[in-house]
Amino acid sequence: MGMDYTPLLISLRAAIIATIVTFFLGIAAACFVSGYRGKFKGLIDGVLTLPLVLPPTVIGFLLLILFGKNGPLGKLLMSIGKTVIFSWPATVIAASVVAFPLMYRTVRSAFEQIDQNIINAARTLGVSEWKIFWRITIPLAWPGVAAGTVLAFARALGDFGATLMIGGNIPGKTLTIPAAIFFAAESGEMRKALIWVILIFIVSLIVMTLMNYWTDYQRKMIATAGRK
Repeated sequence: MGMDYTPLLISLRAAIIATIVTFFLGIAAACFVSGYRGKFKGLIDGVLTLPLVLPPTVIGFLLLILFGKNGPLGKLLMSIGKTVIFSWPATVIAASVVAFPLMYRTVRSAFEQIDQNIINAARTLGVSEWKIFWRITIPLAWPGVAAGTVLAFARALGDFGATLMIGGNIPGKTLTIPAAIFFAAESGEMRKALIWVILIFIVSLIVMTLMNYWTDYQRKMIATAGRK
């Protein structure tokens, strides 16, 4: 019997969508926290970073409670005839939650390294905050944004615990590469597990290599523009 490569497609699709979600949410959260000066900044940052340090099974358990039939979001979805638990969207939710802190922390660090004199000069010239954000902040922080995006993708692609808790391991539906590796090794199919390991290794290496080349290119472009 040949290899079933649907776990690769499921993992890539879930990781790509999760990366898109964390891209916008991570940038928005990083922008808010980096500009926030209230006394709860440390607490907010801790909550947003928490999925980075919690065991994936704990994250999955919390999502299971939240989206379960007795959970607040689960009841809301059931009221419109929808459910998330053990479905493909569950893999996207789990991947987004575990990947979010990497995007948020990386982008926040990039934002905080921007020279505020540049931002203040733009404000004195009457430039709107929206234009400052998209035309000054994002371009200056782009290497960090790109790095955060790639790290988020890699984390989403490699999640196992949270995805298994809320999505399960349904072949052709929620069975991702990490889960396929675990269950193949558990059943003694070491050759199949090795193939999956090599595949996810290659995909991750390609993504990281492209990110490094892209980041170097962007830095060269910024340096060239600065000399002009």
